[in-house]
Amino acid sequence: MSTSSRNPMKDQVAFAGAASTGFSAHNTERTPLSLAAEACTTVLRECGLKASDIDGICGPSTVSAGDVQNTLGIPEITWWANPPIPFVNQVVMAASAVHAGICDTVLVYHVPYRHAFFTASALRDPFRRVLAPIAGGGNPDTMWGPVGYTAWASRYIHEYQVPKEHFGLVSISDRSYARDNPLAAMREPITMDDYLNARMIRWPLCLLDMDVPVDGSDAFIVTTTERARDLPFSPVLVNAAVLGMVDANVEDQNVSLEHHGHHVVAKALEAKSDFWIDDIDVYFPYDGFTIITLNWLENVGFCGRGEAGAFLESNWDAEQNRILINGKVPVNPHGGALSEGGTQGSGHLREAIHQLQGRAGVRQVPDARRTLLTAGGFFYNAQGLALHRE
Repeated sequence: MSTSSRNPMKDQVAFAGAASTGFSAHNTERTPLSLAAEACTTVLRECGLKASDIDGICGPSTVSAGDVQNTLGIPEITWWANPPIPFVNQVVMAASAVHAGICDTVLVYHVPYRHAFFTASALRDPFRRVLAPIAGGGNPDTMWGPVGYTAWASRYIHEYQVPKEHFGLVSISDRSYARDNPLAAMREPITMDDYLNARMIRWPLCLLDMDVPVDGSDAFIVTTTERARDLPFSPVLVNAAVLGMVDANVEDQNVSLEHHGHHVVAKALEAKSDFWIDDIDVYFPYDGFTIITLNWLENVGFCGRGEAGAFLESNWDAEQNRILINGKVPVNPHGGALSEGGTQGSGHLREAIHQLQGRAGVRQVPDARRTLLTAGGFFYNAQGLALHRE
């Protein structure tokens, strides 16, 4: 099947800003709505906008757009949606609504939250998470969630004859980057010994291979590029946005590591965008499980199949104990899902926007102009964004 390069929305929609509450790996006294309201209020204030400037709202199904509108006192909206995670679903819908003229300025939010199936007791029993519904998923008759990814991680080791330590490089790098991120839930550096000694959940994935459940929220302003130019920060243009899925799109039905949603996204994103991996200044592969990051590196073309671990070793910043591609391109400089927290991609996007706006503080990549964000996993949830600044 051919992949279309048609992209009429290219550079017509932009992010004007992004804000966050920060994240906690412990249960807090906050409700999801209160966290969403804080992040949304912050991004409105930072962008110099009022509630009456918003005519679209989009967020996860766990916090309804109607509740956000009511809480913030937004007078009227002409569009709203609550699609499932990962977060690029929200971005694609909001950007499409703006480009279609259904609305002009969308408040987009996400609320990672330690629900009952994410409490400390749930972390002690990895299968409890499988039985709890989240974003329409969770079925005891499937290999959904951690069980599915451990199976495919085992297959990866078997097919390519690589050591488990290759997974550990992703976890160690994330934690090293998180040291400089005050929003991150987990900032204490770890070593390979720490990784190898971590509690095993289901072989070959241990606790440090899996994202950290957190309380917190991110919020964004999506609007026309023309409108974004009038606001305080440099617009971050959506050069391309894609979602990808193949027919065998659940964990126990996937055909192989060489045919799943990643491959659809990589092919479509490259076809639709004006730049690719050789032209980016920072890279954001999803890391809800370490095996996902290794696959993204291979599937977008940084290296061949089964070679991601060796690629990381050859692009390792030994002084800082982290990944630095070609000595200059950071990978998830905010600490990713494994250390900042399991934000289902919103944290990756917020950091990407801040890097391109020059607002990343001590993590700032000098003169960052282009980035790729490849969110989600192998199955029903692979997604991609190509972003750049003017």
